[in-house]
Amino acid sequence: MSLFELPILSTLGAAAAGGCASGGCASGGCSTGGCGTAPAERTSENSRREFLKTATTLTLGAMSLTLLPGVTAGDDMLPLPPPGGDGHAPAAKPMYGFLIDTTKCIGAGKCLTACRVENSVPDGQSRTWVERYVHYKDGRVEVDLVPETGYAGSGEVQPAAEDVLQAYFVPKLCNQCVDAPCNQVCPVHASIKSPEGIELVDTERCIGCGYCVQACPYGIRFMNHDTGVADKCNWCYHRVMRNEQPACVEACPTGARVFGRIDDPDSEISKRLATVPTNVLKQHLGTLPLTRYVGLTDEVT
Repeated sequence: MSLFELPILSTLGAAAAGGCASGGCASGGCSTGGCGTAPAERTSENSRREFLKTATTLTLGAMSLTLLPGVTAGDDMLPLPPPGGDGHAPAAKPMYGFLIDTTKCIGAGKCLTACRVENSVPDGQSRTWVERYVHYKDGRVEVDLVPETGYAGSGEVQPAAEDVLQAYFVPKLCNQCVDAPCNQVCPVHASIKSPEGIELVDTERCIGCGYCVQACPYGIRFMNHDTGVADKCNWCYHRVMRNEQPACVEACPTGARVFGRIDDPDSEISKRLATVPTNVLKQHLGTLPLTRYVGLTDEVT
C-alpha cells in the first residue's frame, strides 16, 4: 500500500492557524505568499508611493490590530446570504464562496501552476499553496509544502509508508473574510471589497506600506517582488467577472476545489454546503471567511 492510499483523517476541528507551514512567515523559511521579501528600490515614477508610505508610517506606525471578538464554533455561524425572494432563485447581487475538500486533494500541484501562470505571480511567491500533513505512528506530525510539480515524479524523498499513520493535503488561499482585518488597516484604501464580497487590491493606489500584509491572520498577503505593492489571491476576480471559474479550480484534477454562488441554492457549492459539514480556518477570530473546508483537523495550521 502506497503512502497516500492510507486513510484520510475525518475528524473535524477548528484550525489553529494559517499561512506558512514551516512555522510562520516571520522566519522567512518558506515560499508561500506571506513570506515574500521587501520590494526592490523604487523608481522615480513611484515617488508618490514613497512619500505617502513615509507619511502614513509616521502616523500609523504604532497602530496594532485588535483581534475581533470570538464566536461560537459551528457551521451555523458561517455567513450564508439568503436566496432570492422565492427561496429558489439567486439574489440580484451575486455572492461567491469557495469550498475545499481535503479528502479529495491529492497534492498534484496543478492548481499552483495554473494560479502562477494566470496571475503572473513571481517565482518564489504564491497566491495559493498546498500543505502536506503526515502523521507518524510514533506521534510526530510533519508538515511540508507540495511542489508545483506534485510529489509524483518530483524525485523528493518520501516517508516510508510503514511508518505513517495518516497523510492528507490542505490547500491554502485567500479566505475572503466578511470582516477582513487587512481591509481595516490600509491607510490609503487600496484594500477594497468588490460588490460581490471579494477582497481586492487596488495596485494603482497601493503605496507598498505592508500594513495589510501584517494584518492578515492567515499569511495570505505578500509584497509582490515585481510590482512592489501588496498582492494576494482574489479568486481570479477577472475570470469570475467573465463567468469563468478560478484558474486553480479548473486545473484541479479531482474536484477538490469548488467555487460558485453561495446565494444560489441550485449552485454546486450551495448543494455541497447544505449536505457536507464544513469549517473555516481560525474560526475563533470571527473574521467570517467565505473559504470553507471539508475535513479540517485540529493539526491544520
